[in-house]
Amino acid sequence: MNYPIILLKPNRSESLKRKHPWVFSGAIDKIVLEEDAVDLREGDLVKVADKDEKILGVGHFAEGSIAVRMLSFKNDIVDAHFWESKLQNALNLRNTLQLAHSKETTCYRLIHAEGDGMPGLVVDLYGSVAVVQAHSVGFSNALPEIAKALQSVLGKKLTAVYSKSEKALQRQGEKGIKDGYLLGEAESPQIVLENNLKFEIDWIEGQKTGFFIDQRFNRELLQTYSRDKKVLNTFCYSGGFSVYAIAAGATEVHSVDSSQKAIDLTERNVAINFKECKIHKSFTRDTVKYLNETDEVYDTIILDPPAYAKSKTAQHKAIQGYKKLNAKAFSMLKKGGVLFTFSCSQVVDRKLFENTIMAAAIEAGRSVKVLHHLSQPADHPVSIFHPEGEYLKGLVLYIEE
Repeated sequence: MNYPIILLKPNRSESLKRKHPWVFSGAIDKIVLEEDAVDLREGDLVKVADKDEKILGVGHFAEGSIAVRMLSFKNDIVDAHFWESKLQNALNLRNTLQLAHSKETTCYRLIHAEGDGMPGLVVDLYGSVAVVQAHSVGFSNALPEIAKALQSVLGKKLTAVYSKSEKALQRQGEKGIKDGYLLGEAESPQIVLENNLKFEIDWIEGQKTGFFIDQRFNRELLQTYSRDKKVLNTFCYSGGFSVYAIAAGATEVHSVDSSQKAIDLTERNVAINFKECKIHKSFTRDTVKYLNETDEVYDTIILDPPAYAKSKTAQHKAIQGYKKLNAKAFSMLKKGGVLFTFSCSQVVDRKLFENTIMAAAIEAGRSVKVLHHLSQPADHPVSIFHPEGEYLKGLVLYIEE
């Protein structure tokens, strides 16, 4: 099969030779189309070549600053075998992680975009249902093929494939994309296990694909700092951290979220794990307002806000937001307390985030020690050639005085 060829300018191919998966528009010299082709369309498959016309790989074309997202660094043909091979490689990693056959954890991420060599695609597994999310037109076009490849690789373990791509693509200006089943059907919501704790997952109405799987290890770590403690879980969404804290033996757990739907979900997740739980309270409040207006003090606080910055232009405002939020949390912690604090803003790197938290500690006048540096779990892998894939940053901090 002949694909359009994107020829790069001199000295602009080194990043691809180092297997970085993005080709920026400024690196393109010219586009060579097939004889009968009129133009290159958003989402088309293309081959990328250096100035000497040596093929460096194949990827999806897109309008914008990132012009090509690479699927392969070989002269490959993208067909059913190609997708099956990609998915099988990803499944092999999850087998290595003891996730694919786990009885204690029945939800995990199978495809993590660039981390699994499929930039623009996320696939989360909830029991026997795969929820796919395309973040590019290229993968939106390929979803029927991806569904068939999932069926081929997962076999009887898979009963349904659901596309949750509508909002992700609408943000990019794409219209006419609708969520729906690509293969089979399944009831939603369903109950899944994470470290033997139960969570209700609604991939149709819930945020993202239905659950924030990327906090699995960090929720488990929270249990170390929850026994006999009073715990505050802010931006709680499904109440994941709250459920783990209760399971660990916390004396009191408060969950805060501005969304009533999130609070309702949190209360359901608490109820399905703990009958007649009397130590949990939930508050439908904006987190910042709650922190500023409450007189409560806590032993452990979790700050897991949504992304404060989605672009470089919003970075400064985001930093100020993180600083104020964390400074207030520091002031509400008892001596000997612990703060779990996170950022999922990709444009706020780890060093900048940690410097911001240090500034917040100074502003709050607290003496603070770093106990843990946190990140996303291994089923959200980061390619060593694409460090930008490390989006989740976190710290566990001890309040000495």
